[in-house]
Amino acid sequence: MAEEQNPDAEGMDSDLADEWAAAMSEASEGGGDNLDDEWAAAMSEQVDDVKPVQLQELGGGGSAGLGSDLDLIMDIPVTLSMELGNTEIAIRNLMQLTQGSVVELDRFAGEPLDVLVNGTLIAHGEVVVVNDKYGIRLTDVVSPSERIKRLK
Repeated sequence: MAEEQNPDAEGMDSDLADEWAAAMSEASEGGGDNLDDEWAAAMSEQVDDVKPVQLQELGGGGSAGLGSDLDLIMDIPVTLSMELGNTEIAIRNLMQLTQGSVVELDRFAGEPLDVLVNGTLIAHGEVVVVNDKYGIRLTDVVSPSERIKRLK
């Protein structure tokens, strides 16, 4: 039975290949070379301004190089969040929540909060109030090796 389907599949594949070939030839006839010329011109304009960076230039060879490497990423924004707890809830129950509703979380009172950076656990802490604003005091920082293990 599989042998009977193969000739039809091969015919459909060749028809599809013919359609793609026709479409590609129409695209190349319809000004595709002009588009390539525009890209080539734009790239040649940039060649004079762009200097390739060599890895040795970034490394620096010593601890001073490490500081310059870190300077490259120091201004990249990340999202720092604290997770008090979580729970799973059915959409039916979610739709019934109103002002004053209580949602039970999976953490006990007094248990440390998770501190996450871009969704990755980096520390645990406790809530504090400083100048009428909430803050978090870090009580345990996850080691870099442990963070790498959690990524896998």
